[in-house]
Amino acid sequence: MVEAGLAPARYARVLQSDDRAPLLQIVKTGVAASLAWVVCLAILPAQLPVFGAIAAIIVVQPSVNQSFAKALERTVGVIVGVVIAYLAGLVFGQSTWIVLLSIVLALLTGWALRLSQSTTVQLPISAMLVLTIGAQTPGYAGGRIIETALGALVAVAVNLVVVPPVRLQPAHDAVAALGKETAACLDGLARLLVEPSTAAQRNQALVEVRLLAPMLAKARAAVTSAEESLRFNPRRRTNSEALELDDDLLAMLGVIVGRVPGMVRGLADNYDESLHTESTVTGLADEMTRAAHDLRLVMQDSDLDGDEPEPLTSEVPALTAPLRVITPSPTHWILIGSLIEDLRRVHEVIVEAGQSVRR
Repeated sequence: MVEAGLAPARYARVLQSDDRAPLLQIVKTGVAASLAWVVCLAILPAQLPVFGAIAAIIVVQPSVNQSFAKALERTVGVIVGVVIAYLAGLVFGQSTWIVLLSIVLALLTGWALRLSQSTTVQLPISAMLVLTIGAQTPGYAGGRIIETALGALVAVAVNLVVVPPVRLQPAHDAVAALGKETAACLDGLARLLVEPSTAAQRNQALVEVRLLAPMLAKARAAVTSAEESLRFNPRRRTNSEALELDDDLLAMLGVIVGRVPGMVRGLADNYDESLHTESTVTGLADEMTRAAHDLRLVMQDSDLDGDEPEPLTSEVPALTAPLRVITPSPTHWILIGSLIEDLRRVHEVIVEAGQSVRR
């Protein structure tokens, strides 16, 4: 009974999305559809401009670049679909099975031309409508092409006039969160090196460091979305510098995220109680703490968001003195050597990023 009661709510959830479209885009879509209807009706008064309004609704997208792409997809799809229907009717005449043949031919044409999914879907729809409705309406095919093009142009114009919001803040937030978590993982690794730990604590560190990969993917997606929102956007010039900084920080964090999980995994796999007696381990842990400090300093200097900055022991980079390495025991030399090499690369990208941010 409980399962049956929960089923409608579960299915209703499929229809909902956590990331709904901004209200501004909804308003612009309504305005574009209305304007497209008026413009198409003024130019083609013989038929209701349904397809012009449909084109306008589809073409209004979160970014100007996406609107251009949708306008092109929609127009090309209609033109190719109409041509396929026209040729099929010309060769085979008017019959019910010609509609089915045109649908198949349209889909195969989209596949053969490597058209996008939305363009490929548009081909059979246009072909089917031309062969059914257009058979009784003279000039329907040509009118449909003109109407669709007008609706797409109106939608692009509306998106250019009412500029879509740039999506910089989600990118800033995602990069900042990744930097914060990466620094915390470096601190955690330093603690594991200098303090005795249980298997549960090392496993917990592995779980935490594995979360860096999906956070990196999320940050990359957010930066890509921000770049998309700025393409063909009149506000690109004023916001491009901040986005370039996000790109630089993401490149740095990508290198560190590629190293830190392996460092934690190596420590967990090769851990023993005598590791803390190694003379080099204390200095190595100190360098990791310094790396975490400098990473936070780079993120703070970049001023990605308005949050209160994390307290730092110093406003000056800590990775300044060379690490003195004493020959480790045969039991630990591979682990210590790999940690030193990974830390060298982490140090390198942090210093490069710090210099870039402070220019």
